[in-house]
Amino acid sequence: MPVDKALQFLCDSAGSRLDIYLLSRIPDHSRSQIQSMIKQGLVKVNDVVVKAGYSLKAGDLIRVTIPAPSAPGLEPQHIPIKIVYQDEDIIVLDKPAGLVVHPSPGHPDHTLVNALLAIFPELAAGDDSQRPGIVHRLDKDTSGLMIVARNSRARESLMSQMKNREVIKKYYALVQGHLSPKKGAIEAPVGRDPSHRQRMALVSKGKYARTAYEVAGEYGADTLVEATLETGRTHQIRLHFAAIGHPVTGDATYGQHSQELNRQFLHSYYLKFRHPANGREMEFTSALPPELKEYLNKQQGLR
Repeated sequence: MPVDKALQFLCDSAGSRLDIYLLSRIPDHSRSQIQSMIKQGLVKVNDVVVKAGYSLKAGDLIRVTIPAPSAPGLEPQHIPIKIVYQDEDIIVLDKPAGLVVHPSPGHPDHTLVNALLAIFPELAAGDDSQRPGIVHRLDKDTSGLMIVARNSRARESLMSQMKNREVIKKYYALVQGHLSPKKGAIEAPVGRDPSHRQRMALVSKGKYARTAYEVAGEYGADTLVEATLETGRTHQIRLHFAAIGHPVTGDATYGQHSQELNRQFLHSYYLKFRHPANGREMEFTSALPPELKEYLNKQQGLR
């Protein structure tokens, strides 16, 4: 059975950041892997857990516990996915509704990650063994554009852009009822629902969340909105519109199930970001899937 590996180093120079110092001492680990170990408390300086940015002093004793390899890696599975763009650093894809992004309890395989590994096997060598290349997610029943990183450099750049809100992500959402005003923003903190751990909720101690929106058209009793994520919280768009009394059509978790639409009407149609290698502006759009177009046409006929 694999066991954890213990290492220790006596710092011989002052002023280095802890994560940078360890990067030179453990060359088979990336900086993000080292930072993850530090966050998990697997790295101690003079028997004290510190942060990645800790400034080392000469004579500091650094102890590192490298976890034993986890369970066998993910299996590549041939699942059709639409690749919109690819190069040596990134992949942009158009995820179909019904596909889970990465393995989780209840979804051990047949995920987007399994599909990606069948096409891009080098992803298995990435920093995150269970979510290789994944820098952001879409819910299972949300379709549309996603970015995947093909190497550590790209992953760190894209995650930094996400954190600094430099990535522009826009969605089409069909919500119940007619909105007023037709342009605005919803601000409300999002956190885990204390009563239902599989759901999110508006909680006072949750993370700041803001969704900007503009009405794109009215279809029967529903409204098509263009929603821009100004933060990226789990279920943010679905929860925010439900909170103002206009749940996303077909969203059984925060609204109600639709007899005519076997998914929620939420589609990631626009992405804009900087290429992680050269800084070039990248921009992509995705048309509504056929089932959403068909539903809109039916609703239009009810007016």
